Amino acid sequence: MRQEQHPRTGGEGDDSFDWSCERYLSEGAMMPADGLDRIRRHDAVLLGAVGWPGVPDHVSLWGLLIPLRRGFRQYVNLRPVKVLDGVPSPLRNAGAGDVDLVVVRENVEGEYSEIGGRLGRGTEDELAVQEAVFTRKGVVHTMPFWDELVEKVAQRHPGVRTEKEHIDALAAKLVLAPERFDVIVGSNLFGDILSDLAAAVAGSIGVAPAANLNPEREFPSMFEPVHGSAPDIAGQGKANPLGALWSAALMLDHLGHPEASAELLAAAFGALADGISTADLGGTADTAAYTRAVLDRVTRPSGC
Repeated sequence: MRQEQHPRTGGEGDDSFDWSCERYLSEGAMMPADGLDRIRRHDAVLLGAVGWPGVPDHVSLWGLLIPLRRGFRQYVNLRPVKVLDGVPSPLRNAGAGDVDLVVVRENVEGEYSEIGGRLGRGTEDELAVQEAVFTRKGVVHTMPFWDELVEKVAQRHPGVRTEKEHIDALAAKLVLAPERFDVIVGSNLFGDILSDLAAAVAGSIGVAPAANLNPEREFPSMFEPVHGSAPDIAGQGKANPLGALWSAALMLDHLGHPEASAELLAAAFGALADGISTADLGGTADTAAYTRAVLDRVTRPSGC
């Protein structure tokens, strides 16, 4: 994990931390007890996939990801999705540019709450309860009281057309007609599912980026690829770095460098358009070869 320093701290540069499942196996915790305090003054977090065999998913979720998202009030999870030139969609009529949307997912409450528990552990009558929690404060940011709040917000923006959809119907429409969507706003669980589905429609969940945003910039925002750690191919040069590169581009834009962000995306997308891609996208390039192709397309500063 890398922490980027910028205007909020008055410094420049970055710090790296080994907060991961491997750390959990060796030290019993995903991050130090004072982890949030260590990075509170940084401006952004660029997070890599942290899963590892032998460590259950809930350990990394509750030991690292959720504390970061909730502790730093990253209540907006922004996931752009588009069909790229060189990444064929599994849908026969979805070509490059036909699908270009953003999923806005509520990120700190909803279905992933800590309200609940288990009764009668280990018995035949064991009972588990988990509640979905939606607060009025969350409504201001993420509209979990959907119908009422969306209608009020829509009245302030008459030029924006809105539609209400049941989750099952929306999932079907994302497959049948993904080009009709521009922005999808969903609760924590539904936004998670729909963004993964949309990424698959666009060709691969392996290229999907995500931004966990604290819009007020009181705390650092976090940027991460949507994909997992894929330990079955670790060290083999097969991993696709595009999700991480796209996430880094989102971070650059957030830090006030839109030109650098656009340049990085143009280089990454340009390599794909020129037929350079990793095996998960049907290509023959390994991780290093694709990365070199991207770097070769980034404008070099004068004198370099």
